[in-house]
Amino acid sequence: MTPRTFLVHGLVAGLVAGIAAFLIAYVVAEPQIDTAIALEEAASAAPAGHTHAEGTPAHSHDEEEAGHSHGQEAEVSRDTQSTWGLATGTILFGTVIGGATALAAAFALGRLGSLGARGSTATITLVGFVATALVPFLKYPSTPPAVGSGDTIGERTGLYFAFWAISLAAAVIAVVAARRLHERIGGFNAMVVAALGYLVVVLAVGLALPTVNELGAFPADTLWYFRRESLVTLAGLWAVLGVVLTGLVGRDADKALADQRRREAAAAL
Repeated sequence: MTPRTFLVHGLVAGLVAGIAAFLIAYVVAEPQIDTAIALEEAASAAPAGHTHAEGTPAHSHDEEEAGHSHGQEAEVSRDTQSTWGLATGTILFGTVIGGATALAAAFALGRLGSLGARGSTATITLVGFVATALVPFLKYPSTPPAVGSGDTIGERTGLYFAFWAISLAAAVIAVVAARRLHERIGGFNAMVVAALGYLVVVLAVGLALPTVNELGAFPADTLWYFRRESLVTLAGLWAVLGVVLTGLVGRDADKALADQRRREAAAAL
């Protein structure tokens, strides 16, 4: 099994996972986004009949909407965002993640103790989910529209990706450390020590990095539902990716083992 074989399997698995993530997000997450958008529009709408300072000519909302209609026409419709836009994003994301995970699994094959192709691929997928999805989400969870200031979006994005990179690097170091400790203290003990080391690093960094609190008066239940469905979508993507990729890799490993046994049997005749 070559890295190219792993990569092809990863791209296929990522494509399937991206489609699954789109279906999950469309069913469970999009209604929460619609609710958040409705809250944002309601909060930003000016009350009817408002007046200006004395001496300032009044204007109607119809005139204002007419004057800005050209900008609205250029915007992507909500229907497009929630269908083709969402599908494109999840499929591209799933494919990229699938390819990267497959290459990591190819590198890990034969380097994780006694784990075979299926075991090492499943382990790498699980580590990828925890390090790049779950842990960063727990520190900087996703936020719906109407939450957060546009002036701080760059800072918030930078904090998220900084913690994401640190979490991934700590996970890689933990896997390497577990492999080196395997022969000294045993597989289970090595795994526990590596996991504890990873937790110490991400907890320390998570406590050191600033928190983001720009919720304002946004309803807590809507925020909770949105974040819950976002995490469900991420978990669904990684779960499908892991199952499909592990199955494809395992099938090829079984074929390679069967071919090797046939060659050995033929040579023994």
